[in-house]
Amino acid sequence: MSAITYREALNQALCEEITLDDRVVLMGEEVAQFKGSYKVSEGMLEQFGAERVIDTPISEAAFSGLAVGAAMMGMRPVVEFMFWSFCYVAFDQIFNNAASVRYMSGGLINVPVVFRGPANGGTNVGATHSHTPENFAANTPGLKVVCPATPADAKGLLKSAIRDNDPVCIMENTILYNMEGEVPDNEDFLVPLGKANVLREGSDLSIIAHGKAVHTSLQVAQTLEEQYKVSAEVLDLRSIRPLDIEAILSSVKKTNRVLLVEENKPFCGVGAQVSFIIQDQAFDYLDAPIKRVSAIDAPQAYSKALESIQIPEHDRILAKAKELI
Repeated sequence: MSAITYREALNQALCEEITLDDRVVLMGEEVAQFKGSYKVSEGMLEQFGAERVIDTPISEAAFSGLAVGAAMMGMRPVVEFMFWSFCYVAFDQIFNNAASVRYMSGGLINVPVVFRGPANGGTNVGATHSHTPENFAANTPGLKVVCPATPADAKGLLKSAIRDNDPVCIMENTILYNMEGEVPDNEDFLVPLGKANVLREGSDLSIIAHGKAVHTSLQVAQTLEEQYKVSAEVLDLRSIRPLDIEAILSSVKKTNRVLLVEENKPFCGVGAQVSFIIQDQAFDYLDAPIKRVSAIDAPQAYSKALESIQIPEHDRILAKAKELI
């Protein structure tokens, strides 16, 4: 185990998988000579060369299409988006082609491609650079979607995604890139897709979250314990699709109260799907209505003051938790 940052964990995963499998390549804008817009690919060009770490033109449609075609021919490309907000110009390549080819070929052609990069607000870069499209991608049959919240999960989920035979979308958060945590050094360390993780055990309330919202939820859980003697469980979904329904229901049956927290927008959000599953399969275990805290339903604000209250923050989550208890 080593204490490294989320950014370094991603780098470690990429280096290990490129070393282990000569079909793995990294491509994207500025990933090679500039070492990545967020320095995730630091040192990789020097270590692996320009055939494995590939700078592309500024065209998400072009290099996403290139990656899908390469995956269909047996490669395992990893595409880095500077922002997931830019995935929309590659809509056809990702959401139409990559997601559909395996089904349309009767299972004869796999598309083992990974699309990864930051998908978050909170950095004051405006509405067109701050989308959280995990719900959008998860709505597309054929795509898998994960949102790592810790350095260990960043490494383990990326390695699993690269080895998976389906297209996987990894939604990261730029605010987490400098976060440190213990990460296994083992090159075989994997975090399975579709497995949630209980980060804090509790008995009075289940707080279910993903991505950076997990950390805000943990802070709220600490406040609930210290100030109100409430035992809150925090479940990190980690994987949006496939979704760990068993872990969700297990937590609900234990605490009987549920608060869903996400930085995604509320309308047709991840929380809406989780809420439906709970009321459909665990309604009799609920002692109170399910509550949600999400980003305020408007294009992301550029103003730091406005954006700080648009994204779920400690006090807004705490206030909703108090309604439940």
